[in-house]
Amino acid sequence: MAGTLTPDFTGTSVLVTGGAQGIGYEIVKYFLDAGAKVSAVDRDAEALKTAWDGQENVRQVAVDVSDSAAVAEAVDGIVEWAGSIDVAVNNAGITRDTVVWKMTDEQWKIVLDVHLGGTFAVTRAVVPHMRKAGSGRIVNVTSFTGMHGNVGQANYAAAKGGIIAFTKTVAKEVARFGITVNAISPNASTAMVAAIPADRLAEMTATVPLGRFADPAEMAPAVGFLASEQAAYVTGVVLPVDGGVSM
Repeated sequence: MAGTLTPDFTGTSVLVTGGAQGIGYEIVKYFLDAGAKVSAVDRDAEALKTAWDGQENVRQVAVDVSDSAAVAEAVDGIVEWAGSIDVAVNNAGITRDTVVWKMTDEQWKIVLDVHLGGTFAVTRAVVPHMRKAGSGRIVNVTSFTGMHGNVGQANYAAAKGGIIAFTKTVAKEVARFGITVNAISPNASTAMVAAIPADRLAEMTATVPLGRFADPAEMAPAVGFLASEQAAYVTGVVLPVDGGVSM
């Protein structure tokens, strides 16, 4: 396919959580290549350094998104650095997989705190700045599991399902301020997928109509579209970027 059409984000300030690796890394790179100033947020300071040291227009923000006070402070620092936050991408996530009767309180809590709590904390912190500007884009990362469940992932499914409900609710709350809130549901070959046993991974791949897991970089253009002016009339949607799994 000849050529690509990438929106121009020159002069735009973008915040991406989980921005040191996987899908988050690719989203940061996408926005950088499109001219934005990007704040890469991750709890792993060393991973941020490895990914982004020496890169212009990237602010490394080492913060645990489940710590709402730390998130609020980080957002204030980003606004001071960039002048605004025009786009916020809530991508950070972890897994602690086990069947429900073996799941500990800590395994349940930490997954919900990072995925759902982090999405809430970042959104709550950025919305006042977007309201003041009269515009903004929030893009959340959910999952097929959040809609259909998966054995051993009651915590992850609950968190991702919560993000879908959260996305639709906040979209209704902030639409009158010129802010859109959407989500993508990816199916990419991340570190989480790499940890799946080979036989199980082969079974999962066989269920994908396009016959493969995506490269994480293939998720970034979908985020870019939802963050662009071309998507100004799109809000409250969950966009599957999953090779047809959700059909």
